[in-house]
Amino acid sequence: MNLPRMYRVRQGFDDNRVNNIAETVKSEMNKLSFQTVKPAQRIAITAGSRGLANIAEILRAIVDFCQSMGAEPFIFPAMGSHGGATSEGQLAVLRQLGVTESYVKAPVLSSMETKEIGKTEDGIPVLIDKHAYSADNIIVVNRIKSHTKFKAPIESGLMKMMAIGMGKHKGAELYHRAAIQYTFPRIIIGAGREVITRAPVLCGLGIVENGSGETARIAALKPEEIESKEKALLLLAKEKMARLPFDEIDLLIVDEMGKDISGVGIDPNVTGRNRDVLVGFPHPTHIKRLFVRDLTEKSKGNATGIGLADITTKRLVDKINRSATYINCITGISLEKAAIPMYVENDREAIEIALGSIGLTSPEKSKIMRIKNTLQLEIVETSEAYAEAFNQRTDLKILDGPCSMVFDSNNNLLALCR
Repeated sequence: MNLPRMYRVRQGFDDNRVNNIAETVKSEMNKLSFQTVKPAQRIAITAGSRGLANIAEILRAIVDFCQSMGAEPFIFPAMGSHGGATSEGQLAVLRQLGVTESYVKAPVLSSMETKEIGKTEDGIPVLIDKHAYSADNIIVVNRIKSHTKFKAPIESGLMKMMAIGMGKHKGAELYHRAAIQYTFPRIIIGAGREVITRAPVLCGLGIVENGSGETARIAALKPEEIESKEKALLLLAKEKMARLPFDEIDLLIVDEMGKDISGVGIDPNVTGRNRDVLVGFPHPTHIKRLFVRDLTEKSKGNATGIGLADITTKRLVDKINRSATYINCITGISLEKAAIPMYVENDREAIEIALGSIGLTSPEKSKIMRIKNTLQLEIVETSEAYAEAFNQRTDLKILDGPCSMVFDSNNNLLALCR
């Protein structure tokens, strides 16, 4: 099969970022009044499972600030069912993110046990981590971004962290099931409000990243401000979010997927691909075929989201930890996202099968795009079919090409155009 030649392209994103993480965290925290914090009080700080930029440094800066008040901070995993839904697994996730006791200079306490602190207006029990429950204060930390299941004024952020993250496996499973009846926005907001009301939430620290995945904004929020100000931060996050350069794609090649990339491995906010019992959401991008090549090492075999692909490789399938994948998908009421698509021995075979199923368009004229993953979209490879559109885009810079796709001796793709 004659494959099209490819261009290596750089997308221009908003590159504003926080230059001094520690000083920015300190400055934001100083804006709030913590007169209720007494020396020797224990402060629980949430740590999620996503690969947020500078997360270890951010958490260490919060620890430093708490210790400057004479308090005794500790970190606890707030990540629902991730890490195989075990306390040891969640500690391992944090270690991969660089969040260790030696780095943050504070204990990291992990448990899957929860305590019920109340019920939402719909009668849904609200659960929080047992270590957080026993603390004098809680600081909620999370990145604010588009959710992979739904669109609403509040999606993935501090409110979600207080509900699904702090609720551990038991809470996350309960809230996902309840969302089928009551919707995700209602469940997340209801549970989040109950946590703010009944748990000793000291403040929230919302993080917004730019299109290059760098920390662009850090905002400390009082408990009573979290719900309202998270809405504005979500709008900012959506403005800065990275996107694919074109919406009509015959074949999207994704080099890697994983839980460290997105909650569903391959972010639907980028691809427009979603399969969910709650239905999807409108998206301008239309991809005929999606080929995912591999699974990140940091995902530890959790291939949640593989069901969004049309075709993959045997090497990816061989890396799947079914237990971790199934626990995550069952908890999230997303059984379809664990479905393994057609898989083949090598990349060339996968590409040829995919291009043979897009209609009457010849392979050499097909619209192909290749990305490293759905989190890193600054450098993209596009086929010659997009060449005429380059002249209409001031935000795109051709770095190389056109040149042929390069395969190794096993017929697997090598680095982007070189």
